[in-house]
Amino acid sequence: MPENAAEVTAAGIARLAGVGRAAVSNWRRRHADFPRPIGGTDTSPAFALTEVERWLRDQGKLAEVPLRERVWQRVEGHPAGAVTALRQAGAVLLLVRDRPDALRELEAGRAPVRAMEDVLAPHLGARRPALGRPVEPGMLRAAAELGQEMGARQAYEFLLGRYLDANPRQFTLTPPELAELMAAIAGPARTVFDPACGTGALLRAAEAPEVVVGQDADPDLAALAALRLALYAHPATTELRVRAGDSLRDDAFPDLAADAVLCHPPFNERNWGHDELAYDPRWEYGFPARTESELAWVQHALARVRDGGAVVLLMPPAAASRRSGRRIRADLLRRGALRAVIALPAGAAPPYGIPLHLWVLRRPEDGGGPTPRLLLVDTAELAVPGGEKLPWQALRSTVLDAWRSFDRHGTTEERPGVSRALKVIDLLDDDVDLAPARHLPPPVTPGGAAELADVRDRLAATLRRTSDLAPAPAVAGPPARWPATTVGELARAGALLLRAGGPGTGPGPAVLTEHDVLAGAAPSGTLPDGPAEEPVIVETGDVVVPVLGRGSAARVVDEATAGAALGRNLYLLRPDPAALDPWFLAGFLRGTANNRQASSYASTSTRLDVRRLQLPRLALADQRRYGDRFRTLAAFEEALRLAGQLGDRLVQGLYDGLTDGTVRPEA
Repeated sequence: MPENAAEVTAAGIARLAGVGRAAVSNWRRRHADFPRPIGGTDTSPAFALTEVERWLRDQGKLAEVPLRERVWQRVEGHPAGAVTALRQAGAVLLLVRDRPDALRELEAGRAPVRAMEDVLAPHLGARRPALGRPVEPGMLRAAAELGQEMGARQAYEFLLGRYLDANPRQFTLTPPELAELMAAIAGPARTVFDPACGTGALLRAAEAPEVVVGQDADPDLAALAALRLALYAHPATTELRVRAGDSLRDDAFPDLAADAVLCHPPFNERNWGHDELAYDPRWEYGFPARTESELAWVQHALARVRDGGAVVLLMPPAAASRRSGRRIRADLLRRGALRAVIALPAGAAPPYGIPLHLWVLRRPEDGGGPTPRLLLVDTAELAVPGGEKLPWQALRSTVLDAWRSFDRHGTTEERPGVSRALKVIDLLDDDVDLAPARHLPPPVTPGGAAELADVRDRLAATLRRTSDLAPAPAVAGPPARWPATTVGELARAGALLLRAGGPGTGPGPAVLTEHDVLAGAAPSGTLPDGPAEEPVIVETGDVVVPVLGRGSAARVVDEATAGAALGRNLYLLRPDPAALDPWFLAGFLRGTANNRQASSYASTSTRLDVRRLQLPRLALADQRRYGDRFRTLAAFEEALRLAGQLGDRLVQGLYDGLTDGTVRPEA
C-alpha cells in the first residue's frame, strides 16, 4: 500500500455503498478479506480508499455513487488533509478551465504540478498559495472530471461547501444572503477589500469589482478564499490580491485606499493587539479599549478606504452600547463617519441566537461637513421561530429602502418600530447608546382591540374543538406480544420505499424541513443554490421521520404538503397501500420504546436509525383500526398546538395593547 494512500472512514464507506454504518461493521466482522485499517483510532479507524473501492466492487456492493460524492471522498481522505486537497483541487480546476488540453495529461495518470502552479500566477501573483504535498493524481483527475461535469466554479463551491459543512464549529461563516445585502448597501465599487475575508463570501458578493483585496489571519482560509475568488474572477478583467496574516497586527495593505470595505470581523477578542498597537495611526477616532476589538476593526476599515468610500461591518449588538466604547462612538458621530446602525433579526448570521447589527460608515471627505443625522433601522419584526428560514427578500427590501432614501436625501420616512433618521445631537449623551430599538417609536399594535377580539374568538373555537377531539378513556389491557418486523425488512420486501432527504439543489419547490415536521408547519425551506439536482418530492400518504434526537415524531403528508422537497435530517417512508396503512405506520413509529431501541447516542446528539424501527405484523383491517385512532390523536395534537399559538398571541397582544394605550384596562 502506498505510504500516502487516500483514506476513508467507516461513515465514508457507508456512503459509498449506500448503507448504514452498522452494515459496514457487520462486513468487517463477517468477511476475513475486508480491508484492514491503515490509520485512525480503534473507535474510528481509517481505511485505504482504493482497497475499499476494490473490495466493494468485487462484492457487488459499490452503489452508483455520483461523481461529486466520489471526488469528495478523495478530498476528505487525502493523506495531507482536506485543506491541502482543496488547494490542489482548486488549482487543477483553474488549470482545466483555462487550459482544457491539460485534461489529457491528467487522464494519462500524471500530475501537472508545474502547470498548476503556473496557472495561479496571473490570478494570484507571486504570493499565491502553496499546493502542498503529496499530490495525488487520482484526486486531481476526478476533480477535473467534476469540473467538466458541473463547471469549474460550481465544482469548487460544492467541495468547499462540503468541507465547511463537515467542520461547522471550526469556522464562523457569513451567510450568502447577508453577504449580498452588505454588498448592496456598499454599492458598486472598483476596489473592494475585506480585512477578515475568511472563505471570501463577502468579496464574492461584491458588485463586479475590478480589484479584489482580502486578508485573513488563518493561512488555510486565505488560500481557500484566493482559489475560490480566482474561479469567479477573470485575470484579464479582475486583479486579485489575497494575503495571509492578522490585519490588525500585520497589515498587508498599509497603502490601500479601497472604494468599499466589507467585513465580518471576529467578535469579543481580548488579544487583538491592544498592548503593541497603542500608538498606531489608524486610531483616528480614539484608542479602543482592550474589550473593544470591534471598534479597532471599524477604524482599520476606515483607514483603508478612500475619502467618501463606504464601509459595512457586521457587529455584535453590545458594540452599540458598551460604555467602554462610548467616546469612539461619539467621535464617529461628530465627524460624520457613522451613517447607519441596522439591527438584524436573530438568525441572520452566527451566533444565530443573537440579533447582530450592521454598521454603515463613510470616510469623511476633506471639506465635507458632518452628517447631521444617523439612520436607525430595526428588523426584529422579521424574526422567525428557531429553525425556520428568515424572509430575506422582505429583510433586504426593508433595509435597502430605508438606507437608499437616507443616503440620497439625508433623511427617510419614519416607520414606528422599524426605521428613523435621528439627529446626531440627540445621541451625544453620557452613554452614546446606538441600539436602534432604544430610539425608535414603538410599533402600532396591528388591528388593536378588534384584532385581539378576533384572536379570542378563534381561540374559543379551537378550545371547543380540542374538547371534542379529546381521546376517550383508555381501555386497559396487558402488553401486546405481536410478531414484529422492522422498517428495513419492509423496505427490502417492497412494502415501503425508504428515501433520505437533503441532496437536492435549486431552483425548485419549497422544502419540508425538520422544524416543519416537529412544529406541524407548512414547508418553509428553500433548496440551496447549485447545479440542478433532483430533490426527493413528498407525496400524499408518505410518512416523514426526523432522524436527529428531538423526541419521537412522524408526520403523514397531506395534500397541502404534497409536492414539497424533503429536507435534510429527514427520512421518507412511502408505504404500499395494499400492504401498509400510513397512519398505522406513523403511529407505531412514534412509540417511545420503539425510538429508544432504534437510536444510537453520540457525545452531543441522538440519531435515529430508521431501518431499525419496529412494527407489529397485523392484517390490513387491523392496521386501519389502529390508523383511525392515530389519525384522531394527530388531529387532537394539532388542535392543542393551534390553541397554544393563539393563546400566546392573545396574551402578548393584550400586554402590548395595554402598555401602548391601544387597549383600555376596563374589561
